[in-house]
Amino acid sequence: MVVEVPRWTNAKMEIATKEPLNPIKPDLKDGRPRYVANIFPHKGYIWNYGALPQTWEDPCRREESTDCCGDNDPIDVCEIGSKVLSCGEVISVKILGILALIDQGETDWKLIAINVNDPEASKFHDIDDVEKYKPGYLEATINWFRFYKVPEGKPENRFAFNGEFKNKAFALEVIKSTHECWKALLMKKRDGGAINCTNVQLCDSPFHCTQEEARLLVESVSSSMNKESEEEEQVWHFLDK
Repeated sequence: MVVEVPRWTNAKMEIATKEPLNPIKPDLKDGRPRYVANIFPHKGYIWNYGALPQTWEDPCRREESTDCCGDNDPIDVCEIGSKVLSCGEVISVKILGILALIDQGETDWKLIAINVNDPEASKFHDIDDVEKYKPGYLEATINWFRFYKVPEGKPENRFAFNGEFKNKAFALEVIKSTHECWKALLMKKRDGGAINCTNVQLCDSPFHCTQEEARLLVESVSSSMNKESEEEEQVWHFLDK
């Protein structure tokens, strides 16, 4: 799992799939960073929230189980462990189950998982264990996803399977399927539109780059950001005068 949003925070950070090497950046709306509202009685996101790398929910592929196409993103992960993680942290997780959110007619899978290094991880093996050891957490998860866009003036979200969480076996099949879609995307067998597929993972991918090329790309972006920051400081210094 790649952590995008630490638990109890509100800033909507996301993997920027349209940029080279897909960095994590603030999600913008009308040029401004987005923040999720607090859904009573919760503060911000109620889990460590992020994505499962090397997965892709194909927007041109209709899911038989939900009768909706994918949302063009990696699968989202709700990590339920006891530790508040950091944005950008990469952890191994134990998959417990999955929820099928239907967002504006698209399938938006939400994996339920726990950090393998969590002190309580050994107690969790499947979705039923979440209700057993963390009673109310799954119900809170449903309510959070149902209502979190309502403060923005949007309707309540809905779910496939009447909001039923599917078990670990079902979740692993979804992961397997979306991983195959990801490989097809990186092999140019699927049209990803504006998605930037530059990668260091698949050597035979037409979008493959070397570790050195990736390093130089990151350095060039960092240099550009530093230059923009310096220019902004000069402007503010001028205004102060």
